[in-house]
Amino acid sequence: MLPRFLLLYGAMFGAYGVAAPFLPPLLARDGLSPTAIGIVLAAGTAVRLLAGPLGGRLADRSGRAPLVLAGLSAAAAVVAFGYGAGRSFAWLLLVSVAHASLLAPMTPVADALALGSAEAVGGFSYGWVRGAGSAAFVGGTLVSGQLVGRLGLGAFVGANAALLLIAAFIAPIVPNRMAGRRDVGGDIPVAEDRVRVAPRARLGPAAPAGPSPIKTLLGVPGFGRLMLVAALVLGSHALHDGFSVIRWQAAGMSPTRISIVWSLSVVSEVAMFVLLGRPILRRIGAAQALMLSAAAGALRWGISACTAAFPVVACSECLHGLSFALLHLAVMRLLGAMVPAPLAATAQAFYATVATGAMSSLVTLASGPAYGRLGPSVFWAMTLLCVAALPIALRLRGFDPEEEVGATHR
Repeated sequence: MLPRFLLLYGAMFGAYGVAAPFLPPLLARDGLSPTAIGIVLAAGTAVRLLAGPLGGRLADRSGRAPLVLAGLSAAAAVVAFGYGAGRSFAWLLLVSVAHASLLAPMTPVADALALGSAEAVGGFSYGWVRGAGSAAFVGGTLVSGQLVGRLGLGAFVGANAALLLIAAFIAPIVPNRMAGRRDVGGDIPVAEDRVRVAPRARLGPAAPAGPSPIKTLLGVPGFGRLMLVAALVLGSHALHDGFSVIRWQAAGMSPTRISIVWSLSVVSEVAMFVLLGRPILRRIGAAQALMLSAAAGALRWGISACTAAFPVVACSECLHGLSFALLHLAVMRLLGAMVPAPLAATAQAFYATVATGAMSSLVTLASGPAYGRLGPSVFWAMTLLCVAALPIALRLRGFDPEEEVGATHR
């Protein structure tokens, strides 16, 4: 069971890794201005607001999430070749929208599948799977840096498509246990080394089979505040994703150094998922972990506004483990506590696309003209987004199932 998920996440996140650092420079090479790059990237992010929940809902309603995931991955592999087929603004905009619409539901559906198996008897830690994905992202980024250094910016396109095709072949063989996360009317045995699900999530009534699952989700206590915290902190990463590499290139970094500093951020992510995240969550709780993530993000973007020196950037990128990975683990824990099992994939898609996607889309759209006019100082605005998340995260205390377990034993 675990090896199949490790292979799936390795292929998926390896595909993301080879493309993430060098897609914006590819657009710049094709003659797009900073504003046009912002529009292309923002359009891809914006379409996730619709495509992500639709894909998640399709996985929930069909009961065949692995096959849905396989189809999305195969189609995304085909569309990826479009980045190498033309250089006009209109064509690149079309490819970006099509590619993003297929990629958007993939990680949420995979996360829902992995969490379902992790919660089964004899399950595994979700962090192991997500950490393996992050490690594959690092490997993909390092390989991409070598390919780009030797063959040019377009070299990562074929690698991205090949890895997505591999994921499409692996997806149908992973277990489909999303519907088995809860046994209504009684507890299910739960493995100890996993993100725990609060008793109210396992024993509560099934979600209504009405026409508006999103409305049901928004009515879940604490869900809206959790999504807002995720939107502010993760949305602040959009400027980094779109323009950090362009800035580093302007400062004279080589493709190899760029791949190294980008990989360092994901190495810190792997360490958080595999080694540090669970002990931190146990020690301080999910709400405080969200606050720590927001504070780390504020520090990271403040450093980015001040310098692009390679040693300093290498250190600041290591804050990614806190600003992203720890936040993600805290969100996973709280979603497991809040959301009824029949809405598992829908909630994951809402988190990954609507909540964080809406803010990311707005930030990406604004970042093009803002970066073109203000340069690196625009990162101070991202610091403000993280600071704004702090008081909201504080209000999520009491929703952490680990806190409930600790209170019971006290």
